[in-house]
Amino acid sequence: MISEQDKRIFVCGRLQHLGYRTGRCIKLYGEEFELVSGPSPDGSGYGIDGIAGKSGDLRHVRIPLLVTRTIENEFYVLERLALAS
Repeated sequence: MISEQDKRIFVCGRLQHLGYRTGRCIKLYGEEFELVSGPSPDGSGYGIDGIAGKSGDLRHVRIPLLVTRTIENEFYVLERLALAS
């Protein structure tokens, strides 16, 4: 059995691979952000810190659940494959 910590590490790594990492500019929820942190677990999902383009405020923004749930499902498939072999 793979631990919850292993799942979090996997998901954060995949999110970084998808572009949710420090120094990137992304558009989320209709607003542009310059990312200043890597993704981290927060509550029932994952979030990232960024500087809002319009206001210049530092904000913690939730990464869309569709993205994180897709990566979590990928993790569970890989976990089942590892247990089956």
